[in-house]
Amino acid sequence: MKIALVSDAWLPQVNGVVTTFRQTLACLQELGHQVGLITPDKFRTVPCPGYAEIRLSVMPGRQVANSLDKFKPDLVHISTEGTLGNAGRAWCLQNEFPFATSYHTRFPEYLRLRAPIPLSLSYAVLRRFHAPAHNTLVRTRTQKNLLEARGFGHLSVWPGAVDSELFRPLGKDALSLPRPISMYMGRVAVEKNLEQFLDLSLPGTQVIVGDGPDLPKLQKKYPAAVFTGARFGVELAKMLSAADVFVFPSRTDTLGLVMLEAMACGVPVAAFPVPGPADILTEGATGAMDEDLKAAIFRALALDGDACIELAREHSWRRSTETFLAFQRQQQASAEYITLAHAS
Repeated sequence: MKIALVSDAWLPQVNGVVTTFRQTLACLQELGHQVGLITPDKFRTVPCPGYAEIRLSVMPGRQVANSLDKFKPDLVHISTEGTLGNAGRAWCLQNEFPFATSYHTRFPEYLRLRAPIPLSLSYAVLRRFHAPAHNTLVRTRTQKNLLEARGFGHLSVWPGAVDSELFRPLGKDALSLPRPISMYMGRVAVEKNLEQFLDLSLPGTQVIVGDGPDLPKLQKKYPAAVFTGARFGVELAKMLSAADVFVFPSRTDTLGLVMLEAMACGVPVAAFPVPGPADILTEGATGAMDEDLKAAIFRALALDGDACIELAREHSWRRSTETFLAFQRQQQASAEYITLAHAS
């Protein structure tokens, strides 16, 4: 099949959306499918206000339409609600071409942390964006239930995954710091709620792995914490393996692939009892959840990592991609029906 993937999030960004579609792209190609990418690297972009790492494509409508016309996809999947996502959506609507979308990020909550924009307004915009899609893929059952309560329809759960060949137990030697090591890895931004983690008085060392707009501010405010900056590949896997507990303080993530990556390295997770962690973690086995994050950290430190590794290995990218394809084939059946109807 010829599958067009439209995403406003792409390299050099480092986030769950980019990871998901890079891995899905690789698996689709291994399965013999032809994939056409419509991503910001092919367009003139400007920095997103307040988040310069995200690049917004400028007036991409005609170029996106030309790319889709030339590629002649069997399927179109739109992964983000930005300028490229809207351009891809417009092409599909104009051509009466069924398409699927995915909902990765709780943008209303993210925006609310930065500006006094009512959640009801932001959700209304997103609901309108996804309404014409044949299927909207979400990362967890909890997220599906929350969106259904806000009036979203045609939702299906597309679980997250982890590369267990890369992320695996690699010993504790990568970090020579006082233990226990409580680690966060991911974007360093306000929506990740890192200050609630860094404000805790904990034994050992608090480590932040990653980059983002809040990094300089947090480095200055919390000099006792260790900030490593972004790490990649085997170096990142070694660093994750060296942690004693992985701390996920976000209250707004739809999933949090980094939790699966930490568990694949044999590191239990401490988190708040919110969507994302509640869908992945098994209390007392792979992690601990508590409104008292410090209590969750101490309970997670007492856990063995074997259950974490076992759970992570059940979430392969190959299996995730096969689920993705199953949902897309529903869309393809609709496209073929419309083509036949037009022909008759």
